[in-house]
Amino acid sequence: MVTEKSAGKRSLVGRAALGAVLSAVSIVGWAQAPRHKPAAPRVKPAPAAVLPLRPGEALDYAASFSKLNNVGAIRLAVVERRDFYGRPAWHLQAFAHTLNPLRMIFELDDQFDSYSDASTLVCFQYELHLHERGQTADSILRLSADDRPASWPPSGAATARVLPGTRDPIGMAQFLRTVDWAKVKEVRAPVYDGHELYEVAGRPVETGVRMQVPAGAYSTTRIELRVFERGVEVKDTHFNLWLANDAGQTPVQLQAELPFGSAQLRLTHAQ
Repeated sequence: MVTEKSAGKRSLVGRAALGAVLSAVSIVGWAQAPRHKPAAPRVKPAPAAVLPLRPGEALDYAASFSKLNNVGAIRLAVVERRDFYGRPAWHLQAFAHTLNPLRMIFELDDQFDSYSDASTLVCFQYELHLHERGQTADSILRLSADDRPASWPPSGAATARVLPGTRDPIGMAQFLRTVDWAKVKEVRAPVYDGHELYEVAGRPVETGVRMQVPAGAYSTTRIELRVFERGVEVKDTHFNLWLANDAGQTPVQLQAELPFGSAQLRLTHAQ
C-alpha cells in the first residue's frame, strides 16, 4: 500500500491496535488512497462475534511511557448503535491526550471515530481528528475491499483499499472482547490504521491472572498480540493485553514493547 508518510513520523496506531501509544506518538498528515492493492496476508477466519458492547460505555486509562508515569489519558467509548447508510453499525470512539510532563514537549489531543459493522466490527469508515503541537489534521476514510469506491454517498471521504474483513484499531480493540478465549487458540485479522495495513494475531497465553489497576482488582486472561506487515512480523514490537474474566471482557491493561521504549495503559475508571 502506498501512502503519504515521512521518516520518523509514521503512525503507530495500527501497530498498537488498541491505541497503546496514542499519547506518545502519532502522525500529522493526510492518508491518501493507495495506488496498489496490498498483498493478502494469510488470515485465519475469525469466529462469529457475540458482542458485549454497551451504548454509553466509556473506559478511561492512564498511559505511561518508559519511566514516565501518567503522561497520557486514553478513553475508549461506545457511542451508539446506529444506521450507517443502510447498514447497522456501531459508532466507536477513542480519545488521547498528553499530560505533563510529556505535554510540555508534545501537546496532543486526538480523536478517532470508527463506524463498524454491528455484527463483525469490520470497518465501514475510520476518522482521524489530530491536534498535535499546534497543528490540526482531519482525515475521513471509507474502507473498500475491492477496486471500486465505497458505495455510500459522497461526504468528502477518501477511499482506502483494504482486504476483506479489515478492522480499524478501535474496532479491533473491541473485537478482541468478543472472542471466547477459552475455546479459541488464535485469531488473525487485517487492521488498517489510516496509513498502513497490518495483520494482527492474538492468542491467549495465561488465564486467571490477578491484576490490580487503579480501577480495582480483576481476574484476567493475558492475550499476546503480534503484528505483521506484508507477512513479516514487525521486529522489536510486542503487545500483551489483559482482559477481565467478566461478561464484557473489559480491557484492564495493555503493555507495549516498542523499539524506542515501552508503553502501558492501565484502566482507571469504567462506566
